[in-house]
Amino acid sequence: MSIAQPTPNRLRLLGALTLGAALLLGGAWLWPGLVQGKGAPGAQPRAVQARGPLLAAEQTHIDVFRRSSPSVVHITTLALQRDMFSMNVTEVPRGTGSGFIWDESGHIVTNFHVIQGANAAKVTLADQSSYDAELVGAFEDRDLAVLRIKAPKDKLPPIPLGASRDLQVGQQVYAIGNPFGLDQTLTTGIVSALGREIESMNRRKIRGAIQTDAAINPGNSGGPLLDSAGRLIGVNTSIYSPSGASAGIGFAIPVDEVNRVVPRLIRDGRFIRPALGVTAGPQQLQQALRLPKGVALVEVGAGSPAAKAGLQPFKRGRDGRVVNGDVITAVNGQTVEDMDDMLAQLEARQIGDQVTLTIWNSGKTRQVSVELGRSSN
Repeated sequence: MSIAQPTPNRLRLLGALTLGAALLLGGAWLWPGLVQGKGAPGAQPRAVQARGPLLAAEQTHIDVFRRSSPSVVHITTLALQRDMFSMNVTEVPRGTGSGFIWDESGHIVTNFHVIQGANAAKVTLADQSSYDAELVGAFEDRDLAVLRIKAPKDKLPPIPLGASRDLQVGQQVYAIGNPFGLDQTLTTGIVSALGREIESMNRRKIRGAIQTDAAINPGNSGGPLLDSAGRLIGVNTSIYSPSGASAGIGFAIPVDEVNRVVPRLIRDGRFIRPALGVTAGPQQLQQALRLPKGVALVEVGAGSPAAKAGLQPFKRGRDGRVVNGDVITAVNGQTVEDMDDMLAQLEARQIGDQVTLTIWNSGKTRQVSVELGRSSN
């Protein structure tokens, strides 16, 4: 009778089982130090290697955050909720966003859409102290709002202002805010593009928007976009992302626009637009009459700046035919293609300013000087 010899695989399996059994049975013969808790003599944590100085870019990031973060705030909006059983009304958190300190009087700037629809808001400062906020004013067309809190002046360091008119693509930028409710978060990037157009909550165009690849996520809205000197150059307002999270394309309202709107909101409680006192016709009218691009007037308010300047609207004659009126094609030499264009031109000026309108009527062009009045809304 022959005895079957173990194969190499069987030998390896038997060896592994033998070793496992020895370990389970306290195999001190193999690794006595493991069983008895004895390591190598004198074992100590490894020495930390000296890092050396930070890179210049890293130090800039740190300096910008340290100087700017005390001016950045966390905004929590509140809504009223009625208990269905007791009928008691309580305030519950509705959403969060970011903002920044505008001045020592406690004015806080944020996006309009951050506070839209809220019944109240709380502002949390960098030291985690929290204050009830009151709404000072808002301008939906530019997605800007101003709140105010009553806090000690030493807790209200205004954010330094920069300029957006001289920005260049490729400049380093920083965004500080509260993405997903995580306060005092810094992200970095560059100016990716300038002169973008985005839409406000009421579908008005916001021109000159800054595009950046600094990560902007939900909760960053209303926070500052800063240059490498720590100056405000924009207000982070939106992202372009199918998923709703940062995809490297974010937009900020340029600070030149912010610095024009915010003082008016603080002064008047709303943005009072300089006006001509005219109503524009629909695009279909211009297409049907083959008019040039511009603002075709269908109404000129009695006693308005436009009426005083002699502007005439399109109207129906007694025979039912359209009587040609005026089309505004430029303001101070800058072409306007529609009412939104013209409003943007007027909003950049003050009530009482003189502007020169280029007027088209029946194929002829003329120049008209108008003193801007006050809008009624």
